[in-house]
Amino acid sequence: MRTAALRPTAALALFAAALCASRAEVIDDILGSLSRGVSFLERQHEHINLDGAVGFVMLQAELKEAVRTWPHTDPVSWAQRTTAVALLNRLDQSLEKAVTALKLNDPKYYREFEPLLTWTFWMIPREWRSTDPSLVYPSTLTSECYDEQLSDKCLTLLLGTWKMNGTPCIVTKPCRDTMTRFGCPHYSLSHQLLYFMIGRMRGCNNLLKGDTRASRANMTEQNYQDIFCSNMMKANQDIVANGLTEQTVDIFIENILICGLTGFSDFHKTDWLQHILRLQDDEVGCFGRDRSFVSQIIGDELLEQLQPHRRVKRREKILPDGCSSHMTAVAVGALGGYLSFHLAEQDITKRPLS
Repeated sequence: MRTAALRPTAALALFAAALCASRAEVIDDILGSLSRGVSFLERQHEHINLDGAVGFVMLQAELKEAVRTWPHTDPVSWAQRTTAVALLNRLDQSLEKAVTALKLNDPKYYREFEPLLTWTFWMIPREWRSTDPSLVYPSTLTSECYDEQLSDKCLTLLLGTWKMNGTPCIVTKPCRDTMTRFGCPHYSLSHQLLYFMIGRMRGCNNLLKGDTRASRANMTEQNYQDIFCSNMMKANQDIVANGLTEQTVDIFIENILICGLTGFSDFHKTDWLQHILRLQDDEVGCFGRDRSFVSQIIGDELLEQLQPHRRVKRREKILPDGCSSHMTAVAVGALGGYLSFHLAEQDITKRPLS
């Protein structure tokens, strides 16, 4: 009888051990991929653009929080923490060089978004929540709602960098109306969420003050974030169902990064992690490498001259080895989010709110 009574306990112990081993393997995969990503930054720090640097700064914040809170559960986990510490030291050094180069190469853009280049700006989720399918729009627009210029202007008004010693947390009616518009797709949608996320991290207390629309009377900033991420979840599910393409993979990863950093745990799906890992170039460590990069660079430069306002995705840059600066940035940031999530899974107090 005693043997029979022990069987469920033994089975549970075996299940827990298998779960820990599986989680350890996932963390190993993430750390290995991030190490190759940081190696890429070490080689390309002089060429990375601002958006690329911001993705690595997000990773820096995620790694610092991970190292600080890493659960000391067993020797394997502690050895992984040692790996993360070494990785963080490399990242700190290469990012310092990258930011210095940015200040020289693009001083105006650097000044406008300098606050985003400090790891202390970025808050790592302490609690997790899930998206709500009932919040998905009945239909979405087929084209973007606004362009980079308006997005940049609205963000600099929040950051206080719209002029030297500018007042932060300014919300104009055009910005509020644009950033709360329903039905926006793609990068317009992700940047609406980014607007609210940056406002919160900048310490702006009331982004919705002055909104007199009766239909939005009871809306909170959290409500908007719930709506935006629920629709970004639907967009990602559709992208996976239709098959990832060169045109959709960048926004797919960006959605995971931004909603993950906002605290939505259901973006950290195991199969989505595998999609990201498979996109990494084994040779140089970046994501989104185009081996026909010479023609790509020439084509982009010609289009930029002919249509200077054509892009909605924030400033892209194809690097000398054919790597996408933007995709590499969002990928390493998203992987840092996956690391935060898997570590938090070992702490019951951080699991998704019911």
